[in-house]
Amino acid sequence: MRRVGEAAFSKVEKINSELFSLTYGAIVTQLLKDYEEVDATNTQLEKMGYNIGVRLIDEFLAKAQVGNCGNFGETAEVIAKVGFKMFLGITAEVVGVSEKEFSLQLPENPLAEFVELPEQYGSLAYNNMLCGVLRGALEMVQMRVECSLTKDALWGDEVTEIRVVLKEMMEEEYVDDD
Repeated sequence: MRRVGEAAFSKVEKINSELFSLTYGAIVTQLLKDYEEVDATNTQLEKMGYNIGVRLIDEFLAKAQVGNCGNFGETAEVIAKVGFKMFLGITAEVVGVSEKEFSLQLPENPLAEFVELPEQYGSLAYNNMLCGVLRGALEMVQMRVECSLTKDALWGDEVTEIRVVLKEMMEEEYVDDD
């Protein structure tokens, strides 16, 4: 999977990582000003991520050239080794895999590169957009999931960890207009 991730990474247009992380920080700062509370900002970050994931999956499927995953564990590996590499330039570690859930651990996180959370924003899920991206992308491939940040380096943890729980495999519906 790592080689597939490297190949996919080479096919996408890249931007400066510092510019990317500073731009993301500006978005989070503006949301905090607009919503004036951390919980509403966390929700909005997840929603924004969801909308990005819905669109990002098309590029992923077109450029990554990965086949169908046989189980949820394979899905986790593809996300960790190909998806994260392709779009963030990093790989994640998959831990705690079962039939219905897994966690992705990010030892490094380009979104939080220059970030320190002030005390009043201690419960800010700064990386919540990643949860939304995963939820949106997986929903487009017929997996309804729940994603949550369980650890964050910005909260003092050693790694950032995202828990993904499969709620249901959705059935594709075909509606004949005749």
